[in-house]
Amino acid sequence: MTQNTPNLHSAYALNSPEDSKRLYAEWAGDYDDGFASREDYQLHIHTARAFVSAGGQGPVLDVGAGTGLCGSVLASLGVGPIDATDISAEMLGQAMRKDIYRDAIEADLNLGIPVPPESYSGVVSSGTFTHGHLGPEVLPVLLRVARPGAQFALSINAKHYTERGFAETFHALEQGNILHLTLSEVPIFGDLASGPNKDDTALIALFERN
Repeated sequence: MTQNTPNLHSAYALNSPEDSKRLYAEWAGDYDDGFASREDYQLHIHTARAFVSAGGQGPVLDVGAGTGLCGSVLASLGVGPIDATDISAEMLGQAMRKDIYRDAIEADLNLGIPVPPESYSGVVSSGTFTHGHLGPEVLPVLLRVARPGAQFALSINAKHYTERGFAETFHALEQGNILHLTLSEVPIFGDLASGPNKDDTALIALFERN
């Protein structure tokens, strides 16, 4: 797969971890200014604020950290330390330049993450549970590295939530793995967005590890 101009459409169309690595290697240097700024991307702000409002605290794992947009908001709100994990080494490289992360962990979460169990008091993810990316099958991986009582704030593309069966997975996890699940719908983009996905929404799943 060759992407001359990486964009949201090409990201939604990803089919494999290898495709993801190629796309985000090309997109990393231009992501903040060429996509997030131009399209008035807001999801990372909603996710970080929801985490803090729910009482979330560090150490935090930023899942699918990308270039560090969500981590930057968390840091500005006084949360830390924060570790970043992403499938793309190039995106993590951009994130680490922001000097907000303690560590960078390159990982395909479908294969797990090289982190000891119960390492984190909080887990956040903005923009990673979406079309062409992660589904609910990786939630047990994240629960493994979270401490009992750890606060989660995961944004999930609203259409992806329905199509990939998140509701059923959360229902099963509520039988003993997670507590206090709430879902709130937020816009992914701000008023300045003009692309075909400008009206897309996401659900922010807030819950605690049991």
